[in-house]
Amino acid sequence: MKMDPGNFAIETFLFCQITVGMFGNSSILFYYIIFIFTEKHLMPKDLIIEHLNIANCLTIILRGFPQTMTYFGFKNFLDDMGCKLIVYISRITRGMSLYAMCLLSCFQAITISPRNSKWMKLKYRAAKYISPSCSVSWLVDLLLNILTPLRVSGPSYKKNATNRLTYGYCSLFASGSVTTTLYIILVCFSDALCLGLMACSSVSMVSILYKHKRHLKHIHSAQHFLKVSPEDRATQTILILLGTFVISYSFSSMVAIIRTCLKYPVVWESNIFTFLEIFFPLFCPFVLITNMKSSSSLVLPCLGKR
Repeated sequence: MKMDPGNFAIETFLFCQITVGMFGNSSILFYYIIFIFTEKHLMPKDLIIEHLNIANCLTIILRGFPQTMTYFGFKNFLDDMGCKLIVYISRITRGMSLYAMCLLSCFQAITISPRNSKWMKLKYRAAKYISPSCSVSWLVDLLLNILTPLRVSGPSYKKNATNRLTYGYCSLFASGSVTTTLYIILVCFSDALCLGLMACSSVSMVSILYKHKRHLKHIHSAQHFLKVSPEDRATQTILILLGTFVISYSFSSMVAIIRTCLKYPVVWESNIFTFLEIFFPLFCPFVLITNMKSSSSLVLPCLGKR
């Protein structure tokens, strides 16, 4: 199969992205596997991050590798069923990343809430519902994206269609039916609800951190002032992840809208869309790794003290 020399830089860049992203997420997952086999108890945040990293790994594999194969000249390496499966699972993992970040931010906001806060009653109850909530999130994504395979076909689709969006290795059809419109509204409402909850929890965490910092200024001991609690470090890490996720998610959604509006495929928007789709899964594990309490013990600050 002949490779297009003009795509060599894009192929190399995307391949490096995939390699680095898989290394980072695999390191986090390997940490959790060791933790489970040593029969140590996972904290609620651990469970959310575990599900988030699984979704990140699947996103990198399902969005990055097929696009890389296309750049190397392999256009028809997937059949119709393979395209439906890959696009369907990639949509599920993208939604799961959104729900996991929403769940993580809300849980952390409740965790660091003051003792006199109205959320104090939920502080101990919330931990019990983390595992079921993660499982339900996967189920909700399975159901929300159930119509996606009906709109996907392989690259060897023979019929002419003006509303066909090509990914290189697969095609997606933009239908104008009432059912599809209602389906899109439902998905957008679900995404908007999660983003709204993330925004509210972020504002709450920033407010709590600011009040905590002002409280520390009244302490004259420099030792106490410079000491950062595990909860504060966890909150700062989650806020960085939230900001990165929202930026990546917003820009990828904008590019997706542009792709839908354009009548003819443009090379640059396909490349940018793929980059934005896997940017957060690539960035996320290294935010966690760089905030480890110590590289030798592999204990993440967002996991708190055991």
